[in-house]
Amino acid sequence: MTRRGLQGALLYGALFACAIYFLAPLYVMIVASFKTLAEVRESSITALPTVWTVEPWIKAWSSACSGLECNGIRPYFLATFEIAIPAVSLAVAIGALNGYAMAKWRSRAADIIFALILIGSFVPLQLFLIPLAITLRELSIYGTSFGLVLIHTVYGIPLTTMLFRNFYVALPDELIRAATMDGAGFFKIFSSIVMPMSGPIAIVAVILVFSGIYNDFLFALTFGETGKRPIMAAVQNLVASSYGIKEHNVNIAAVMISALPTLLLFFATGRFFVRGLTQGALKG
Repeated sequence: MTRRGLQGALLYGALFACAIYFLAPLYVMIVASFKTLAEVRESSITALPTVWTVEPWIKAWSSACSGLECNGIRPYFLATFEIAIPAVSLAVAIGALNGYAMAKWRSRAADIIFALILIGSFVPLQLFLIPLAITLRELSIYGTSFGLVLIHTVYGIPLTTMLFRNFYVALPDELIRAATMDGAGFFKIFSSIVMPMSGPIAIVAVILVFSGIYNDFLFALTFGETGKRPIMAAVQNLVASSYGIKEHNVNIAAVMISALPTLLLFFATGRFFVRGLTQGALKG
């Protein structure tokens, strides 16, 4: 074997070992979610089920207890999308408009405004809790789904503004000048020229904002509607039964179900995500 071949073999061997190391917990969770509770307790965590069963998944979805309610994670799963879909749509739309204005209709204060918008992204979430609680209380939307939509929209705007602004900086200024000379205004250029070219970066923004909202625990637990909290808060409160028996297979199945949407979203749009990054998301 040549020296280059040996180096390649060592490299791929190291990568394979790292992959096994990081995927081992996922393997344990998958096999445990298809075992009976007795087998989870008595067998090795790495052993395959002797009898495969989907009962833990069914119970996690429809009848597992979260707090005092035993409706499974289905209502919380659906509640999460009721919050995520409008929040993602608003954050991406407003961020695209902000990014366009800051990249192609620059003023003397554009860089200052952009910096001020980004400051919010670097402040720890815990520092926002009391101001947010007071704001939502004054607006009479504390503990409502609309309140969470508002929070996630506002918190997502700095990220989407940065992504779209850096993407639009790379677009040729001649396009804007030509459209302006033809009599097109700010919104006409944005809707007819800029937005149709924004597909790759829009996918990046949707993936990042949706993942952040879907995986949110702090805001969901603090400001979520009672009995209708997003799924991460519900999974944390999941219990086996009123008798205190911990059904680990059901809990693991609930975690697996809760992780599926973000995994499927990334697998479905992963190549577009990479394309968006390479076409300007990290430029500017």
